[in-house]
Amino acid sequence: MANEDKKDFNAMLHDNKDMPKIQTITDQKSIEKYGGDKMYFAPPIDYDKIMKRIPYGKVITIGKIRDYFAKLNEVDFTEPITAGIFVSIAAWASHQRSENETPYWRTLKANGDLNPKYPGGIETQKEKLEAEGHTIIKKGRTNIRYFVKDYEESLFELD
Repeated sequence: MANEDKKDFNAMLHDNKDMPKIQTITDQKSIEKYGGDKMYFAPPIDYDKIMKRIPYGKVITIGKIRDYFAKLNEVDFTEPITAGIFVSIAAWASHQRSENETPYWRTLKANGDLNPKYPGGIETQKEKLEAEGHTIIKKGRTNIRYFVKDYEESLFELD
């Protein structure tokens, strides 16, 4: 996202944009990729509520949150693009608030990957996760990425 300092992420967080909603998709490639044609759209505030549930020392992936919403709403999958955007909105909204913090740094991308789009980028997320006891590993030579080592062992299970 660009111009984060000029945006009101808390207003964005509470704008449900006609969500939640379920949509039936017809694109065969997408149906094959996601394993079905019923797609769920969760509003931004729902991502924030889930992210607030992740306790100290635990982590979750955006994919696990999407799987949880799909199961909860009896659909095949949760729309992935808005999921990534809404998780970032929740992070920035928390960053702009002086209270009621969302521990956004505990929400990882796929495979335990840190999220460069969070406030303060990789460095801030790395510091916060290390402070909670996680080990961060660096991978790559030109396309450098950071991961929580053995993140699966610290995954929070949504029920």
